[in-house]
Amino acid sequence: MSVKTIENNHLYWDGCDTVALAQKYGTPLYVLSENAILQRTQELHRDFLDKYDNVRVAFASKAFNTVAMCQLIAREGLSLDVVSGGELYTAMKAGFPGEHIEFNGNNKSQAELEMAVAYGVGRIIVDGLGEVERLAEICRRLQKTAKILFRITPEITVDTHDFISTGQKDSKFGIPLNPEILFPQIEAAIAMPEIEFYGLHFHIGSQLSDNSTHLAAAKVALSLVNEIKERYDFTIKELNYGGGFGVEYVEGDVRQPYGYFLDPLMALTEAYCGEHGLLRPNIVIEPGRSLVAEAGISLHTIGEIKTLPGLRTYAAIDGGMTDNIRPGLYQADYTGLVANKAATKRTESVTISGKACESTDILMKDLPVPPLSAGDIFATFTTGAYGYSMASNYNKLPIPAVVLVKDGQDQLIVARQSYEQMIQNERFLEEWR
Repeated sequence: MSVKTIENNHLYWDGCDTVALAQKYGTPLYVLSENAILQRTQELHRDFLDKYDNVRVAFASKAFNTVAMCQLIAREGLSLDVVSGGELYTAMKAGFPGEHIEFNGNNKSQAELEMAVAYGVGRIIVDGLGEVERLAEICRRLQKTAKILFRITPEITVDTHDFISTGQKDSKFGIPLNPEILFPQIEAAIAMPEIEFYGLHFHIGSQLSDNSTHLAAAKVALSLVNEIKERYDFTIKELNYGGGFGVEYVEGDVRQPYGYFLDPLMALTEAYCGEHGLLRPNIVIEPGRSLVAEAGISLHTIGEIKTLPGLRTYAAIDGGMTDNIRPGLYQADYTGLVANKAATKRTESVTISGKACESTDILMKDLPVPPLSAGDIFATFTTGAYGYSMASNYNKLPIPAVVLVKDGQDQLIVARQSYEQMIQNERFLEEWR
């Protein structure tokens, strides 16, 4: 079921008139469809959680982390992946159960690790060589234990943008497969009474449409599981195969069903464990983008329209790279339409430019549109992931509001940042004594 409809020349999103939403809440505005998110969670239940035993889905909340989203994810029976103290704090404020949270990310601070242990997060994904010792000391002090997984770099190169490829040998993420580096870490973790060595984790990259790279990485991880069993007579309890499942941003992008990735992964895992006499570990995946990206749109108001004869026409919106950094950061492609002229014939070509003082603040080039006027509402599709979560105050532009819609109803889940809120931590200069 598509949540996108066009009625009376207006774009509707999950039954809500986007032009009316822009009038009610102002722009820039993020709009997320709850029904679109639920379609994805239901697909995950049908094709993974309800299909296989001992599996778990942890939403990679870096894609979109708010109190309301944490509540929704908990309601749908998924776990949560966080990568910072701020993301963990948001989950805590939402009442998300600690045992269903995994703490990922590189370079965790002492305060973040203490926070995670104190809250009783279910898994801590170790990404650095000094992390286990620091964790053990914290656990001793707090009289707690911690379940850990080591994030490995499976040395797999994937077909995606270099900036979102994370499983290759040369990466800031993970522990290399070098036996002289990895195995002493594993051996020490097995021996520590405060640490429960639970398993292995990998994440090879984002926006992937070919399952071969996941399968190649899984073979590496399974081989390591077997080697750990042979070396230490130790049985790995959990394997986390990460996320990275691609979505459709523009025509030509391929969004594969979850089963396309997960069925071969599970078959490979079952076969390998059976062949080597291993107890099949719990299997975890971490979808983020694939769960929320297509559920979201961004609304902006068109302001200045500038035609350069013989070159192009620029239509400037009241946001840009401050609420969607991906085009400037990754050269990411998007598509959109004029929400208040959604069915009007597209006879012109314009470049949608942002408000930030950067020449790279270009959202879309040479987009077919109907004749434009200042005040038109422009909708950008597939912005539910890495829009709000990567938003900034560059040029002192406020962080936009976020609205959740469902079946023609709307509710505000993030209020628009005010100018006063933007400077609330700033202090006046005092005279030197």
